[in-house]
Amino acid sequence: MNKSVTIVVATRNKGKIEEITRLLEPFPVNIKNLDDFGPIPEIVEDGNTFEENAYKKASMTARFLGMPVLADDSGLVVEALDGAPGVHSARYAGEDATDEDRCKKLLEEMTGVENRNAAFKCVISIATPPGPALTYEADCKGLITEEPSGENGFGYDPVFYYPDLKKTFAEISIDEKSSVSHRGKALKEIQEEIDKIITWLRQNMPVQERFECQRDRQ
Repeated sequence: MNKSVTIVVATRNKGKIEEITRLLEPFPVNIKNLDDFGPIPEIVEDGNTFEENAYKKASMTARFLGMPVLADDSGLVVEALDGAPGVHSARYAGEDATDEDRCKKLLEEMTGVENRNAAFKCVISIATPPGPALTYEADCKGLITEEPSGENGFGYDPVFYYPDLKKTFAEISIDEKSSVSHRGKALKEIQEEIDKIITWLRQNMPVQERFECQRDRQ
């Protein structure tokens, strides 16, 4: 299939790259990620909302690379913790913490708490170098477990129990997860509008100026 437009996924997270690539692979889109390019300036995700962070990451990366960029900001919102870890999900246990560290800290915070309600939230921004962007968002409701379970997935998947499947996100396959997860739902919306998105990207990409080379006249 001829890939009609290139979109850069603004992440180096292998799990996110795999999820997004698998869902968009059937469409006329050439997917790249940050590992396909040289070093680029780090973008500080200091927004107060998922929307702010997703747009900042997408628009600044698009401006730097001169290409359309898809960026997502997602996280776990726990009802009993007043929405924490929220936009700080990736840094909840410190800058250099592992997924295991983050899950451990969350379970410690939830020790003895009866209300285990939680939701994964995802906002995806697709931006062009001039600044305009499209936004998609979705969530997935579940419960925080008492202990980690499962080996699949990444992030908080081992401690996020999805009642409909009676398993944690780390106990289900990537295909199962993609069909019900917050990111999967947002990407499903993108799948359904991919033709419109491609048209929109073409309309909002800057037109490259053409210069004619003229020989110096003697």
